[in-house]
Parts: sequence; structure tokens; C-alpha cells
Amino acid sequence: MTVSFTVLLCLGLTLGHGTPVLGGTLPKPILSVQPESVVAEQTTVTFLCEGTKGAQEYRLYRNGYFRNKEIPLNPNKAEFSISKIAPQDAGRYNCQYWTHDGWSQHSDALELVVTGVYSKPRLSAHPSPVVTEGGKVSLQCVSRQPYHKLIMTKEGTKKRYWILDSDQSTQKYQDLFPVGPVTSSQRWTFRCYSFDSNSPRVWSKPSDPLELLFSGTLHKPTIKTEPGPVVALGSPMNISCQGTLDAEMCFLHKEGSQQTWGTQTPKEPGNKSTFSIPSVSEDSGGQYRCYCYSSAGWSEPSDTLELVVTGIYDSKLSLSARSSPVVTSGGNMTLQCVSRVFYHKFILTKEDQKFSSSLNSQYIHSVRQYQALFSIDHVTADHRGTFRCYGYYNQTPQLWSAPSEPLEIHISGLSKKPSLLSHQGHFLEPGESLTLQCCSDINYDRFALYKVGEDIFTKQYGQRTQVGLTLANFSLGYVSSFTAGQYRCYGAHNLSSEWSASSDPLDIMITGQLYTSPSLSVKPNSTVQSGDNVSLLCQSAYTTDTFILSKEGAAHQTQRMKSKFQDGEFQAEFSMSAVTSTLSGTYRCYRSQDSSPYLLSHASAPVELSVSGPTGSSSPPPSRPLPTVGLEMYLKALIGVSVAFLLLLSILIFLLLRRRRQGKFRKDAQKETELQLPAGAAETVTRDRGLQKRSNPAAATQEEILYASVEDMKPEDGVNLDSLRPPEEQPQQQTYAQVKDSMLRRAEAVLASVMSREVPETKEEQAEEGRETHTQAAESEDPQDVVYAQLCSRSLNQGTAAPPRSQAAEAPEEPTVYAALAVTRPGPVPNKEEQ
Repeated sequence: MTVSFTVLLCLGLTLGHGTPVLGGTLPKPILSVQPESVVAEQTTVTFLCEGTKGAQEYRLYRNGYFRNKEIPLNPNKAEFSISKIAPQDAGRYNCQYWTHDGWSQHSDALELVVTGVYSKPRLSAHPSPVVTEGGKVSLQCVSRQPYHKLIMTKEGTKKRYWILDSDQSTQKYQDLFPVGPVTSSQRWTFRCYSFDSNSPRVWSKPSDPLELLFSGTLHKPTIKTEPGPVVALGSPMNISCQGTLDAEMCFLHKEGSQQTWGTQTPKEPGNKSTFSIPSVSEDSGGQYRCYCYSSAGWSEPSDTLELVVTGIYDSKLSLSARSSPVVTSGGNMTLQCVSRVFYHKFILTKEDQKFSSSLNSQYIHSVRQYQALFSIDHVTADHRGTFRCYGYYNQTPQLWSAPSEPLEIHISGLSKKPSLLSHQGHFLEPGESLTLQCCSDINYDRFALYKVGEDIFTKQYGQRTQVGLTLANFSLGYVSSFTAGQYRCYGAHNLSSEWSASSDPLDIMITGQLYTSPSLSVKPNSTVQSGDNVSLLCQSAYTTDTFILSKEGAAHQTQRMKSKFQDGEFQAEFSMSAVTSTLSGTYRCYRSQDSSPYLLSHASAPVELSVSGPTGSSSPPPSRPLPTVGLEMYLKALIGVSVAFLLLLSILIFLLLRRRRQGKFRKDAQKETELQLPAGAAETVTRDRGLQKRSNPAAATQEEILYASVEDMKPEDGVNLDSLRPPEEQPQQQTYAQVKDSMLRRAEAVLASVMSREVPETKEEQAEEGRETHTQAAESEDPQDVVYAQLCSRSLNQGTAAPPRSQAAEAPEEPTVYAALAVTRPGPVPNKEEQ
């Protein structure tokens, strides 16, 4: 039942202990209290007793007993203060005054209630505190104190009180208080207390205020969360509600709750109210709205804000990208969320909250895991960023598991792909140091290295080289089995969020991971003619899924072939039809298993293949367009060759003119000698000179080189330009200007015809000339047969293996251009005496 509090005070609380003071005939004073008649303990309370003029003394009584007296400074009234009021100060108060005519009557009684003695009850609205105009609602007050009665209060300028009889049948000390019909023209704010019947003026702490909320017509407020709507368990967060400029109060309500979440007075600037949650709990998850009230009425409710609490369940999930975390703009991608623990649904979110999608979980029997595949079609730049996935149950959609590890998704554009190089080669042993270089002739500001099958995306700033290239070196340290795999790299500009197209894949294989090496053999034999068919057979007695064939120093990727079990062994036959001399070289093979295709055995013993005949096929492989930097280097090469050729030509002409002058001088001397010799003597001397010349071929060859005819140096015999070999076939390009053996043979013929006409003057001169020739021949200790000018430039080669390790360390860091001219002589040939 409900009874008015004023009736309660008049009927139930009028009895007091002690002897009341008799009142006189003077008018009764007026007693009031500040701040109010229901105060919390420890509050300072002031009673004000107002009488008439001429009052000389005032007295204050509690429950009929004298409490205090005051000699007023102002004869019209007196103040009685009680600092830090206690529960024993609660009661029924009145006052009177005294004049020369006697005592006045007693004032009307004033009830003083002290609150805060017991724990506060809980007040809620059913079905919800959100009501419509003219609607009704039931308020429920629940107390933890046994056998207590309940009091409901309505806040406002005129407070109202109702006593409720608590229902004790279910040991729940509670009661329902119907309210309605309600209107939006005023605020409806309620609190409730509990008290012991033996101490009706000592109440519990007040319940939290309950505000009945209306959906009005004023502009709706804006609701936001800081830092975001997805918050980890135990983290602090704020919910802000910003209403109109004249908003007096803002209220936060969680849908499904029977209470208002909080009440705030808007603060400047912006009339924004902030509701703080120091530590987010399971109860914090849900959907929120806020309402604002002003003198003009209620606002519309704000949009719904969904607050999610993560980390409720400890089991972590894993998130990965099918194929690659780098997706071409406009393409499709699939992200896989996997868990060993059952969840009804998985949800995929983006860090900036621009993307969210949930899917039902599926059980995969083969791996005994639950998973969901999130497919995203037509990827744009908005999909670039960090993704995570969570699991949750249908009955608690705002309570999520701990997040997966972050997965960063990158969007690649259509700009030119860079090149990925390994200076240490494709095959490495554990413990070797590995550095991968990503480079391009496009001025990319940064590069990224990605290992296929993993989500690690390593970034580096690009460096400009003197020849106009940009590159970045990625040091992978000392390699192990974890380093093995396939790598790609990308380039990007600082002003763009998109990455370039992917480089060609680069395989890094770690050897020595399988115990036994395979064997390699050549059929029909290791020396063949150009155009023949050759097979390289790789075999192993141990189980092998794949064989890998590599050529030492080859510019192309390795060859893989599935093994076949035949004749009691696992084997693979690598066939080469119509071979050319470009296939000559040293070959090795390895074995691997499908479970770890980049972990190999040790290499087989090397096999040398020699192909004699033409060096290339009738249709050379097409070459890629060279970048501008490459064209400049080739122009420098041609200039270097031309300079070397002109220098060689000048030396030969100088030597030829000098020798002819010496020959003319000797002919004149010979004629003088012939006049003094008998007939036939000159012929004998000349024959002997010719025999001596043939008996010392080293000296003859020396003179043949000096007398080589410049006119006989035809381009097809004398100069071979090998500067346009495709970059795929040679890691370091070389351009030669070469004087071949044919030129030397022609020079020998010319020199022989000239020398046949020369005769030494005397035997002494003949002997002296033989000694000079022998001395000149002996000075050449390193026989060579070529005069050349060489230009060498390191080419930009995509996915190309480096030269052998013995040479890789000596390779220059930057592309280098040089020209070298060497004039060589044949070595000495011992004569009969030396033998």
C-alpha cells in the first residue's frame, strides 16, 4: 500500500518520549530547516525559528525535550546549527520564544530525517525507463536490508514521498510502485530508501536516481565513444553526448536496461556531456542512446551506439590472407579466421572501423578447427590497413573473444614492378648471411619485402644510386630452415597509398636439410655437338618428391620436376633438345619433399656439359627494353671500343713504318756487301738467313705481329661485339673488341713476303739479330693470342642469381664501366740448343 509522507508524519511519528513543554498564549513561531528536512549524515543542518518583536530568548526541542536555547541578536528570529549531523539527531523538532509577557505557543513540528545509515536499495523501471507521452510505468525498489520498509521519493520543486510495504514472501525486500500517466512537460526523477520500522527517521543511502526518458521533438543529440566502440576488457573509455545549445541535462541509456546509465549536466564548450567508464566490464557491452532535456522539452533519442567488449574469452584466433596480404587494386581477396575453440560466429574488423563483417563458423574435420572465410570483392584503397578477427556467441553479440594478431593488408597498383636480387644466389647453407636487394629504375621512395605464405611485410626507405636507380637492401641475417621460401618485393611513392606490382618471385633454398645427396648423370655423354639432344638424369635411392636442377652462374630460375619411381630408384630426367653452346656449363641437382619444397638436400656431384658448335639458335630470345640508364652505358661501351681500336691501329701503323725504314737501310748495306762477295755467296747467305728465320719461330712470330697488315683486319675476323646478350643469360655483361687468330695468320703471310727480301750484312750481324729476336721473345712470359678492349657493366636483372660465391663478394656495389686495352705477344719457344 502507499501512504502520503505527510500523513505518515502526522499519524505514525507523533509519539515521542519525555514531557512536552506547555505552550503559552503568545503566537506560535515558524520553524524551518536548511538545506532540507531529509539530509545525509555528516551534513551541517541549521534550524531557523522566527518569532515576534521583543523576543528575548528562543528554545529548540527534539521529540518534546529541550535541546538548545539562543539569545537572539535579531529579536525577530534565532538560528540553531548542528554540525555533522548523526543518526541520533534525527527526530521531530519544534521551537518557542519568550518575552516579558511569557512563553509563546510551540511551532508546528518539523521532521528531520538522516540518510546514509544503511546500504542503498536499487531502483528500476519496468519494462523500461523510456516511455511515451501519457504512458505508464512501474518502479521497483529492492533493498538488501531484511524487514525494512521502503520509501519512494519524486524529485522536484515539491518533493513527494510514498511508503511501500516490502514483499518478504520470497525474501526479496521489494515493492512495485505504479506511475502514470506521465507527460513530457516535466521531468520525472525518482529515488527510493529503506528504513527500520523502529527508527522511521533513519534511512538508508538513496538509490541511484531514475529518470523517465521521453522521445521528444527537439533535434537529436550526437553520441560518440572515445577511443572507439570496440574496447578491451578492463580498459577505460568515455561516451560523449552533445545536444543543443540550451540542453540542461543529458541522459545515457543502455537498451534493455531498467535504469538510466547516467545523468550529466552539459559543460562548455559545445554543450557536451561525458559519461566515463573507468574500467570496462562485461556489463558495459551493449547498445546505447542518449537523450537531452531543456526548458523547451525533450529531444529525439540519439542514434544507437554499439559498445563491444573484447577479451571476454581468452582463446586466441589466427587471421591470415589466402595467397598474399598484398592485393591488386580492383582485385579480390580472401581472409581466413581460424579457432580451435567453438564460437557461433566470427567477425572481421578493420582498425579504423570502416569495415566489419560477421560469418557463421564452420568446423573443418581434417584439421579439427573452426573457421570462416571472408571474401572481399573489388578491393579499393579503403581496404588498406590492419584487420583483426574475433569470435562470439549468439546470446551475447557484444562480448567478443581476445583478438587475433593484426594482419596488415596492402593494395598494389599497376606501376612498374621492381626487381628482387640475391647476391648470394638461390642455394645457401645454414649459417650463411643473406641480403636481398629490391631495386628499380623508377624513383620509388620506399620498398617492401614479403615472404609468400607469411604475413610479415618488411618496409625500408629507398636509396638513390649515381646511375639513377633506387634500391633497398633487406638483411635477413644468418639463414636457417625458417629463411627458406619464396620472396617478392614492392615499391611505392610517399604520396601514394598503393604499392607497385609485385616483383618476379625469388626462391631462396636452404641446402643440407635432407641427409643424402642425389646423383646426376648426362646422356648420351658430357661432350656433344650443337643440335644434339641431351638428358640430365637425377636419381636417389631415398624417397623424393621433387628434384631440382641448377646450372652454375645461370641467370634463369632453377628447374623443378616431380620424381618417378623406376628401377628401384626415385628419378627425374631433364631433357634438352637441339642444344647450343649456351647450355654448356656445370650442373648440379638436389632433392626435396613436398611438405617443405624449399628445404633441400646437399648438392649432387657437379657434372660438366660441353656443347661445341654455334653459340646460339637461329632466333635469339627476345630482349626486354633497356632503361635509359642501360642505353647510356652501352653508348659508353661503344665509345670505349672505338677508342681502343684507333689506339691499336695507330701502334701497328707506327711499327710498320719504322720497320720498313730499317729494312730499306739494310738493303742498301746489303748491296754494298754483295759487290765485295764472290758470285753465289750472296745466295748462300740469303738461304742461311731464311733457314735461321724458320729455325726460331718465336722470333718470327714476334716480327709477324709487328708487320701485320692493317688492311687485312676485316670486321668479321677482327672485331666481335658481344654487347647485346640478353640480361637473363649473363649477370654481368661484357663487350669485347677482339683481334682473332685469323688476323695474326694474315699478318704472318705479309711479313714472310717482306722478310724474304732481307739479307743481313754479315754473319756477325746475323748472329746479333738472332740474339735480339730471342731476347724479345723471352720477355713474354704469359703467352696470349688476343688484343682486346673490354667494357663490363653490371646489368639490372630481375630474379637473377648472383655469380658464384667466390666472385659475388668481389662484385662492385654500383654498376661500373671500364675499358682495358692489352697488347700481347706469344711466349718463347725453346730452340734446339735449349732443348
